[in-house]
Amino acid sequence: MAIQWYPGHMHKARKEIAEAMPQVDLVIEVLDARIPYSSENPTVTQLRGDKPCIKLLNKCDLADPEVTARWIEFLEQEQGVKAMAITTLQPGMLKTSIPDLCRKLVPSRDKVEKDIRTMIMGIPNVGKSTIINTLAGRVIAKTGNEPAVTKAQQRINLKNGIVLSDTPGILWPKVDNEASSYRLAVTGAIKDTAMEYEDVALFAAGYLRQAYPEAVMARYKLDEMPADDMGLLEAIGRKRGALRPGGHIDLHKASELLLHEFRSGKIGLLSLETPEMAKAEQAEVERILAEKAAREKERKEAEKLKRSGKRIQN
Repeated sequence: MAIQWYPGHMHKARKEIAEAMPQVDLVIEVLDARIPYSSENPTVTQLRGDKPCIKLLNKCDLADPEVTARWIEFLEQEQGVKAMAITTLQPGMLKTSIPDLCRKLVPSRDKVEKDIRTMIMGIPNVGKSTIINTLAGRVIAKTGNEPAVTKAQQRINLKNGIVLSDTPGILWPKVDNEASSYRLAVTGAIKDTAMEYEDVALFAAGYLRQAYPEAVMARYKLDEMPADDMGLLEAIGRKRGALRPGGHIDLHKASELLLHEFRSGKIGLLSLETPEMAKAEQAEVERILAEKAAREKERKEAEKLKRSGKRIQN
């Protein structure tokens, strides 16, 4: 499954963000703690340059805490980056810890009592608008479970020495890592209407069978783990009564059950990727992209030779 979802407002947003970046002191990127690699937008890295960055691993109340701790250590290996696990269920912590960290990363502005100009970014449906409303202490940004709610930039003075520029949630034009495409769909970053439920649920079932078998068996009251991914989906459907006439499993309903219960945390505190997985997958993506670039170069050179040959004949 390859995601090719890049609405016009996202293209416009990228351009506007690039134009505004020179006036920004600090970038805040909101990630999904369950998928920090897949929800990290390479466009943000390109646009921010060497500006300091806070990476907020939101929804940590749904993620595996041990894996989240490893992610924080991994992300902070990058120059100028500080990472923090957060949940919007603890608004008091957000209102103090995020501004404090902003002041530590941009001490020069704080010392001269000038507002620290920050820009908050993130892919759709990572909870960015809820974080903004919490920091502001009032409803400013529209929130919702559907991705891509924010459509335009806005500046918010937090009245605590920090000015926040909100941006639309932007996905990159193409996700090159297929596993990341699936993880984005599993967590709800991609609209459900733009994905095949059974396909995505099979991916989730395959990962959860391997990484969290005890949690899955406990949630769905299974005596033993099915031998394959489809078997797990069918077992979930059978246990929950997702049946069609004749006793056949309704795979669509079973898929909805699995995905919705993963997203709500009912199966347990689960993460879909680790730093080790991310490093291996990134290396594979770079290899594939290098091969594509080499093939494209060969194609262009062949066309060039062909055109020059025709000119000589004429």
